[in-house]
Amino acid sequence: MFAGMTRSVAPIQVPEVLGNQGAGKTVYVSFSAEINAHTSESLIAAMASLANQGASEVCLSLSTPGGAVMNGINLYNVLKAMPFKLSTHNVGNMDSIGNAVFQAGEVRYASPHSTFMFHGVSLQFQGAGQLDAKTLREKLGSLEADERRIGSILEHRTDLTEDQIRAFFGDSHTMDAAEAVRLGVVDEIRDLQIPLGSPVVSLVFQR
Repeated sequence: MFAGMTRSVAPIQVPEVLGNQGAGKTVYVSFSAEINAHTSESLIAAMASLANQGASEVCLSLSTPGGAVMNGINLYNVLKAMPFKLSTHNVGNMDSIGNAVFQAGEVRYASPHSTFMFHGVSLQFQGAGQLDAKTLREKLGSLEADERRIGSILEHRTDLTEDQIRAFFGDSHTMDAAEAVRLGVVDEIRDLQIPLGSPVVSLVFQR
Protein backbone atom coordinates (compact mmCIF):
# COMPACT_ATOMS: atom_id res chain seq x y z
CA MET A 1 0.00 0.00 0.00
CA PHE A 2 1.48 3.34 -1.04
CA ALA A 3 0.63 6.64 0.60
CA GLY A 4 1.57 9.64 -1.54
CA MET A 5 2.52 12.95 0.02
CA THR A 6 1.18 16.37 -0.85
CA ARG A 7 3.43 18.96 -2.49
CA SER A 8 1.93 21.73 -0.38
CA VAL A 9 4.13 23.76 1.93
CA ALA A 10 1.63 22.99 4.68
CA PRO A 11 2.57 20.23 7.13
CA ILE A 12 2.33 16.83 5.50
CA GLN A 13 -0.49 14.60 6.67
CA VAL A 14 0.13 10.86 6.50
CA PRO A 15 -2.94 8.79 5.56
CA GLU A 16 -3.89 5.82 7.69
CA VAL A 17 -1.50 3.20 6.36
CA LEU A 18 -1.79 0.82 9.29
CA GLY A 19 -5.03 -1.03 9.79
CA ASN A 20 -5.71 -4.37 11.41
CA GLN A 21 -3.85 -6.10 8.59
CA GLY A 22 -0.85 -3.82 9.01
CA ALA A 23 -0.14 -4.72 12.60
CA GLY A 24 3.33 -6.13 13.05
CA LYS A 25 4.52 -5.08 9.58
CA THR A 26 7.49 -2.82 9.00
CA VAL A 27 6.52 0.56 7.54
CA TYR A 28 8.87 1.87 4.84
CA VAL A 29 9.35 5.64 4.63
CA SER A 30 11.24 7.22 1.72
CA PHE A 31 13.01 10.58 2.10
CA SER A 32 15.13 11.99 -0.74
CA ALA A 33 15.58 15.73 -0.30
CA GLU A 34 17.65 18.54 1.13
CA ILE A 35 17.35 18.90 4.90
CA ASN A 36 15.66 22.20 5.67
CA ALA A 37 12.82 23.49 7.83
CA HIS A 38 10.03 22.24 5.57
CA THR A 39 11.44 18.81 4.75
CA SER A 40 12.50 18.05 8.32
CA GLU A 41 9.16 19.14 9.77
CA SER A 42 7.39 17.03 7.16
CA LEU A 43 9.45 13.96 8.03
CA ILE A 44 8.80 14.48 11.75
CA ALA A 45 5.07 14.84 11.05
CA ALA A 46 5.10 11.61 9.03
CA MET A 47 6.91 9.74 11.78
CA ALA A 48 4.63 11.14 14.47
CA SER A 49 1.60 10.02 12.48
CA LEU A 50 3.01 6.51 12.18
CA ALA A 51 3.69 6.47 15.91
CA ASN A 52 0.09 7.52 16.57
CA GLN A 53 -1.08 4.71 14.27
CA GLY A 54 0.80 2.20 16.42
CA ALA A 55 3.73 1.40 14.13
CA SER A 56 6.17 -0.93 15.86
CA GLU A 57 8.97 -0.78 13.29
CA VAL A 58 9.89 1.78 10.63
CA CYS A 59 12.60 1.60 7.97
CA LEU A 60 13.63 5.07 6.79
CA SER A 61 15.33 5.05 3.39
CA LEU A 62 17.44 8.16 3.03
CA SER A 63 19.34 10.03 0.35
CA THR A 64 20.23 13.67 0.94
CA PRO A 65 22.75 16.31 -0.15
CA GLY A 66 22.68 17.67 3.40
CA GLY A 67 21.32 21.04 4.41
CA ALA A 68 20.79 23.05 7.58
CA VAL A 69 22.61 21.87 10.69
CA MET A 70 19.88 23.10 13.03
CA ASN A 71 17.19 21.07 11.25
CA GLY A 72 19.43 18.02 10.98
CA ILE A 73 20.23 17.96 14.69
CA ASN A 74 16.53 18.38 15.44
CA LEU A 75 15.72 15.44 13.17
CA TYR A 76 18.34 13.24 14.81
CA ASN A 77 17.02 13.88 18.31
CA VAL A 78 13.33 13.52 17.43
CA LEU A 79 13.82 10.37 15.34
CA LYS A 80 15.73 8.73 18.18
CA ALA A 81 12.84 9.54 20.53
CA MET A 82 10.16 7.81 18.44
CA PRO A 83 8.47 4.86 20.22
CA PHE A 84 9.02 2.39 17.38
CA LYS A 85 12.17 0.57 16.30
CA LEU A 86 13.83 2.71 13.64
CA SER A 87 16.27 1.47 11.02
CA THR A 88 17.91 3.81 8.51
CA HIS A 89 19.03 2.80 5.01
CA ASN A 90 21.31 4.87 2.80
CA VAL A 91 19.99 4.31 -0.71
CA GLY A 92 22.16 6.88 -2.49
CA ASN A 93 24.12 9.79 -1.06
CA MET A 94 24.48 10.64 2.62
CA ASP A 95 26.17 14.04 2.65
CA SER A 96 27.03 16.59 5.29
CA ILE A 97 24.43 16.88 8.09
CA GLY A 98 22.63 13.89 6.58
CA ASN A 99 25.25 11.70 8.26
CA ALA A 100 24.05 12.83 11.68
CA VAL A 101 20.41 12.16 10.77
CA PHE A 102 21.35 8.72 9.48
CA GLN A 103 22.83 7.81 12.85
CA ALA A 104 19.38 8.05 14.46
CA GLY A 105 18.70 4.50 13.28
CA GLU A 106 18.93 1.75 15.86
CA VAL A 107 20.15 -0.38 12.96
CA ARG A 108 21.80 1.21 9.92
CA TYR A 109 22.14 -0.21 6.42
CA ALA A 110 23.80 0.97 3.22
CA SER A 111 22.99 -0.04 -0.34
CA PRO A 112 26.04 -1.43 -2.18
CA HIS A 113 26.67 1.66 -4.30
CA SER A 114 25.85 4.31 -1.70
CA THR A 115 28.33 6.86 -0.37
CA PHE A 116 28.86 8.97 2.74
CA MET A 117 30.43 12.41 2.43
CA PHE A 118 31.76 14.33 5.43
CA HIS A 119 32.85 17.96 5.44
CA GLY A 120 33.08 20.89 7.79
CA VAL A 121 30.27 23.36 8.36
CA SER A 122 30.26 26.38 6.07
CA LEU A 123 28.47 29.71 6.09
CA GLN A 124 27.08 31.61 3.11
CA PHE A 125 27.07 35.39 3.21
CA GLN A 126 24.32 37.00 1.19
CA GLY A 127 24.14 40.78 1.15
CA ALA A 128 26.10 40.93 4.39
CA GLY A 129 27.66 44.29 3.64
CA GLN A 130 30.44 45.04 6.09
CA LEU A 131 31.35 42.56 8.83
CA ASP A 132 33.35 43.63 11.86
CA ALA A 133 35.73 41.46 13.87
CA LYS A 134 33.15 40.78 16.59
CA THR A 135 30.60 39.48 14.09
CA LEU A 136 33.20 37.31 12.37
CA ARG A 137 34.25 35.82 15.71
CA GLU A 138 30.61 35.05 16.50
CA LYS A 139 30.13 33.38 13.12
CA LEU A 140 33.30 31.33 13.56
CA GLY A 141 32.25 30.30 17.05
CA SER A 142 28.88 29.17 15.73
CA LEU A 143 30.49 27.11 12.94
CA GLU A 144 32.87 25.45 15.38
CA ALA A 145 30.02 24.68 17.77
CA ASP A 146 28.03 23.04 14.97
CA GLU A 147 31.01 20.93 13.98
CA ARG A 148 31.42 19.81 17.60
CA ARG A 149 27.75 18.84 17.77
CA ILE A 150 27.91 16.79 14.60
CA GLY A 151 31.23 15.31 15.65
CA SER A 152 29.89 14.25 19.03
CA ILE A 153 27.02 12.36 17.36
CA LEU A 154 29.39 10.58 15.00
CA GLU A 155 31.83 9.74 17.78
CA HIS A 156 29.04 8.38 19.98
CA ARG A 157 27.25 6.35 17.31
CA THR A 158 30.15 5.05 15.19
CA ASP A 159 33.70 3.75 15.62
CA LEU A 160 35.18 7.01 14.36
CA THR A 161 37.59 8.80 16.68
CA GLU A 162 37.61 12.52 17.32
CA ASP A 163 40.81 12.86 15.29
CA GLN A 164 39.34 10.94 12.34
CA ILE A 165 36.19 13.06 12.36
CA ARG A 166 38.21 16.26 12.46
CA ALA A 167 40.33 15.04 9.55
CA PHE A 168 37.25 14.05 7.54
CA PHE A 169 35.72 17.49 8.09
CA GLY A 170 38.93 19.16 6.94
CA ASP A 171 39.42 16.97 3.87
CA SER A 172 35.78 16.64 2.75
CA HIS A 173 36.10 12.87 2.91
CA THR A 174 33.80 10.58 0.91
CA MET A 175 33.59 6.89 1.82
CA ASP A 176 31.91 3.98 0.11
CA ALA A 177 29.69 1.44 1.83
CA ALA A 178 32.57 -0.95 2.55
CA GLU A 179 34.57 1.71 4.37
CA ALA A 180 31.42 2.79 6.22
CA VAL A 181 31.04 -0.74 7.59
CA ARG A 182 34.69 -0.90 8.66
CA LEU A 183 34.34 2.37 10.57
CA GLY A 184 31.02 1.49 12.21
CA VAL A 185 29.05 4.11 10.29
CA VAL A 186 26.70 1.35 9.11
CA ASP A 187 25.97 -2.12 10.42
CA GLU A 188 25.52 -3.95 7.14
CA ILE A 189 25.59 -3.54 3.37
CA ARG A 190 22.36 -4.70 1.78
CA ASP A 191 19.93 -3.70 -0.93
CA LEU A 192 16.70 -2.11 0.18
CA GLN A 193 13.94 -4.70 -0.23
CA ILE A 194 10.30 -3.90 0.41
CA PRO A 195 8.12 -7.02 0.78
CA LEU A 196 4.93 -7.16 -1.23
CA GLY A 197 2.04 -5.67 0.71
CA SER A 198 4.20 -3.64 3.07
CA PRO A 199 2.93 -0.14 3.95
CA VAL A 200 5.07 2.51 2.21
CA VAL A 201 5.08 6.26 2.74
CA SER A 202 6.90 8.39 0.17
CA LEU A 203 7.60 12.01 0.98
CA VAL A 204 7.50 14.17 -2.14
CA PHE A 205 8.63 17.79 -2.10
CA GLN A 206 8.22 20.50 -4.70
CA ARG A 207 11.51 21.32 -6.40
